[in-house]
Amino acid sequence: MANRHPSILHTIGRTPVVELSRMAPPGVRLHAKVESFNPMGSVKDRLALGVIEQAERSGALRPGQTVVEATSGNTGIALAMVCARKGYPLVVVMAENFSVERRKLMRFLGARVVLTPAALKGIGMLDKARELAETHGWFLCRQFENEANADIHSATTAREILEDFEGQRLDYWVTGAGTGGTLKGVARVLRQERHDTRVVVCEPDNVPVLASGIPQAQAADGSPAASHPHFRPHVMQGWSPDFIPRLTGDAMADGLVDRILPISGNDALRLSRELARKEGILTGITGGATLAGALRVCAEAPRGSTVLCMLPDTGERYLSTPLFADIEEQMSEEELDISRSTPQARFDAPPPAAAAPVAAPPREICPQADGFVQTALADSTQPVVMFALEWCEFCWSVRRMLAHFGIAYRSVDLDSVAYQTDNLGGRIRTALNARTGMQTIPQIFVGGELVGGCTELFDAQRCGKLAELLARHGVDYHRGVSTDPYRFLPGWLQPR
Repeated sequence: MANRHPSILHTIGRTPVVELSRMAPPGVRLHAKVESFNPMGSVKDRLALGVIEQAERSGALRPGQTVVEATSGNTGIALAMVCARKGYPLVVVMAENFSVERRKLMRFLGARVVLTPAALKGIGMLDKARELAETHGWFLCRQFENEANADIHSATTAREILEDFEGQRLDYWVTGAGTGGTLKGVARVLRQERHDTRVVVCEPDNVPVLASGIPQAQAADGSPAASHPHFRPHVMQGWSPDFIPRLTGDAMADGLVDRILPISGNDALRLSRELARKEGILTGITGGATLAGALRVCAEAPRGSTVLCMLPDTGERYLSTPLFADIEEQMSEEELDISRSTPQARFDAPPPAAAAPVAAPPREICPQADGFVQTALADSTQPVVMFALEWCEFCWSVRRMLAHFGIAYRSVDLDSVAYQTDNLGGRIRTALNARTGMQTIPQIFVGGELVGGCTELFDAQRCGKLAELLARHGVDYHRGVSTDPYRFLPGWLQPR
């Protein structure tokens, strides 16, 4: 019963603390708080819930009102979950250079994603979100200066840490310089209740905005007025935007930070991979960076010390980033050697010769099925017809191509529920095969003329034959689109 929840929102928080015994130096205990255990895979789930529920309580967010926020991705994904469950439309503004996976996840959850030019940096997406909120009367979350961001971490993250280390040492708490919500919210509680715990904050070594001591120019509402002069592009998505968030500035001004550590991008990437291979924990680039800072603390800490670092999200959010750039899709030489070590199912050897097939007796053509095929091919209102299977990869590749070029078509899915009664789908396939001589599916026709299967259709598009057929039968489509149709095949079906 303890694991039953009234909604997904009740599963946020209570993330585990895991000891990293294979990575800590002798004599020091290193732990990580693994925030990927939140339902959307990051610490930002806490922020999203805290900001939205505080806005509901205050009346700043009305039922059905659209929510808008600027984010590098994790906050947007978390907000998409919260807004989906609570019934608020969501618009996320994100610079174009953040990982593609994040956009897709937000859209999958029902959010709309508006991209801003990378050259305008974080300030550009903040300005766009503010402009949209003012123009349309939307609720702007303002994660970088919203006290609800820090408050949720004081109420949850900090309390969990205190409970997990009750009666035990906790000498150092290491985190990153993100929105400032985790830093301010946890650090102020540790200052009050664990005076012996030192707070260490990490930032990219080529973007020492905190270490510079140069204050952030702020507008009257606490939002950044301009990019920080020490900002440079860096690899750590979610850390150190081109400004110091007000919440981060508050933590610095209130003396909550004992040490600032610069972390190199290469160390961040290396330690994210090392954490996966030594401890079996997936984390993103900022998680690797925080771990790099924690290991530096461990190396300098007195024997017997205990260190806790934050791992803010999961590594799966970085497949299109430098974190996975060296991870190959194809087999390495070592993997090919393993494949060659036994004779079966190899790419470099022909399969064993099969016994000669026994000719099957000819199947009787069902007049009803043959009539179905004839009627479908003669229907001038739907000249493009595909006889398909519902979940066949080749059929789905054809569907993607036709949709991309805006070609209306009829799909007869022979294995679908609609054609199961009395094996109608199978009988249609027999009649179709007798007509075309093709045994494979899909089979695509234009105006009753057989184009062929998936690759034949792609070749017809490449050489212009498909365009001629469509024009002859009055089928409109996106004529200005120039795309190689073979890109619609799944990766494992792409031409080698």
